[in-house]
Amino acid sequence: MLHSGHVAFFEEAASHGDLYVGLGSDRNIEQLKGRKTINTEQERLYMVKSLRHVKDAWINQGMGLLDFVEELESLRPDIFFVNEDGYTPDKKTLCGRLGIELKVSKRIPHDDLPARSTTALRQECRIPYRLDLAGGWLDQPYVSKFHPGPVITISIEPDFEFNDRSGMSSSTHKKAIELWHTDIPEDNHEKLAYSLFCVENPPGRKYVSGSQDAIGIVFPGINKLDYSREQYWPEKITPFTDEDTLKWLEQRLWFINLSPRESGYDVLSDTTITERGARELAEAAEGVWKAIQKKDIESFGQQFRRSFEAQISMFPNMVNEHILEQIKQYENRAMGWKISGAGGGGYLVLVSEKPVPNAMQIKIRRP
Repeated sequence: MLHSGHVAFFEEAASHGDLYVGLGSDRNIEQLKGRKTINTEQERLYMVKSLRHVKDAWINQGMGLLDFVEELESLRPDIFFVNEDGYTPDKKTLCGRLGIELKVSKRIPHDDLPARSTTALRQECRIPYRLDLAGGWLDQPYVSKFHPGPVITISIEPDFEFNDRSGMSSSTHKKAIELWHTDIPEDNHEKLAYSLFCVENPPGRKYVSGSQDAIGIVFPGINKLDYSREQYWPEKITPFTDEDTLKWLEQRLWFINLSPRESGYDVLSDTTITERGARELAEAAEGVWKAIQKKDIESFGQQFRRSFEAQISMFPNMVNEHILEQIKQYENRAMGWKISGAGGGGYLVLVSEKPVPNAMQIKIRRP
């Protein structure tokens, strides 16, 4: 959906030379976002080609986040220009291989015009996403039976439209839209979260989605979900919405966009779930919760990483060689890291007091 933010982006890009624009195909956007486009690729192409800043445009022939490789190799431009939320380490690697300079825009509106995003224009949907900060998997009875413990979640404003299969609870987010359309209704949070959990897990479903997804979406702020042994629903939910702490956390979490998890990817293969691993995961989650309360960045980064290492010790398929390469690029500038959700792709989440180049930051949903 063409808006002034796109035009400002094109204007900035064109200041560097002749501007060529590659557009994602309808088929690729549906695969990445899990929804059909509102304007078809031919309509989008017609509008972009009509802009005075654009020398030429086309529909990219590839699929995935690097759907433009064939066109980039053919054109061999001097500069590849992307938005901050369109940056990925793979794009940087590709540009390095082809000898192309990668420039990242900061989404600056033109003059006094308001900042625009397609997500905001597409629908007035305020239903959030969620990130499991620590303890993820303890909401599954086949893990908590070895050792109970908490999952720490944050509710995230939908300022970005996170990719499908990205570990940001996009499937539960869709169910919430089916159930409530544009916003979470006014009611008891636990009652609403339980309703969403039941809608996503009807009787007879082979795989039960963890309840932390529904709770993390419905409950604002930061939440500690204490799971007892072999229970799908936590015995206690502790919300935390202190404004200073929410701001502190927002300023120290950085998101690097990776490719979405491949369709059919089996994160549960080769699992080795043990009492030691589950206990380590539970203790790390407790450590993350305490560090956030104290705003202790050293402890937060350490326990954040400890939780992730406990996860991959039991679920090694959460990472692959490509993900490990991305982590290695950032481990010297971050105090902690993890992969969003069940891994296999999605987002690399970093803890750092200093800005991480080309990384996104999120806004935590307030009450």
